[in-house]
Amino acid sequence: MSSVSTISLLLLSLLWAVISVDAQASFQRVPLPILRSGPHSFAFNSIEKAFYTGVSGGTILKYTPEKGFVIFARITESSNSLLCYGLQEPISSERCGRPAGIAFNENTGDLYVADALLGLHVVSPAGGLAVKIADGVNGNPFESLYGLDVDPTTGVVYFTSLSSRFSAYQMHLLLDLEDATGKLYKYDPSTKAVTVLMEGLGGSAGCTVSSDGSFVLVSQFTKNNIQRYWIKGPKAGSSEDFSISPSQLRPSSIRRIGSTGNFWVAAVHKVTNQTAVVKLNPNGEVLQRVRVPFQFSFLSEVNEFNGGLYFGTLTTRIVQIFKL
Repeated sequence: MSSVSTISLLLLSLLWAVISVDAQASFQRVPLPILRSGPHSFAFNSIEKAFYTGVSGGTILKYTPEKGFVIFARITESSNSLLCYGLQEPISSERCGRPAGIAFNENTGDLYVADALLGLHVVSPAGGLAVKIADGVNGNPFESLYGLDVDPTTGVVYFTSLSSRFSAYQMHLLLDLEDATGKLYKYDPSTKAVTVLMEGLGGSAGCTVSSDGSFVLVSQFTKNNIQRYWIKGPKAGSSEDFSISPSQLRPSSIRRIGSTGNFWVAAVHKVTNQTAVVKLNPNGEVLQRVRVPFQFSFLSEVNEFNGGLYFGTLTTRIVQIFKL
């Protein structure tokens, strides 16, 4: 088959895979408690049909259909104070905390949290005050932690820093200066050690581990691509380009879809700033696109649970759920 024919078939398959979304009819909107904003990332409890999300003021909320939102955990003792409720981000982050990426260890029930300014934390299954695991590595403090995932086969935690110079609230500077100071880290609960796996990443906003634990993916917002870092096998310790998605898309997060082997990528179009949501298979090939006909402010994550896509952002006061 000629290269032209191959490209034509690929384009045709992508057209068939697009789902146009009616923003009014397809989204369920779940308002956050008053004075809380920015549901950044999501973790899920299938037994209780609950979802968890980190919000402004250093708080992690738990939502169930029966009880709505309740406070599950706090990053600092101050997180429950009126000061942390009232101060606007990012001013409140240094004192109160700002949970970014979160994920459960499904075997232990521990919830791991990458706090943007205050480091790596863990919360017990009972909730309450988070325990700080690390605030730096090799004498260097963490800067702008963002994405986090837990290897479903080993319990090892992988997390990223967006940049060593800019925060997520300075995304325009990160883009304008083509910043490439992000990092990928690994935390091994068995040894309590934190190591740097990758450096020189461009806006490393999200990371996720494959369902078989063979590799971890890192999205690069400023470089318009996704990197695959091999954990196991003959390529272990090396990295390569993963996604064949168009370079016009800036991926802000990537999340594993259960044990399917596939991934959801949240991205922003470089030219239009339109939200783009793409499903990829383990080879980086596009399986499906969800076209959302409106803009999310600082789209931080798209994650799937119980037949719905959960949209995370840095600034809004609602969780938006698209029913698949």
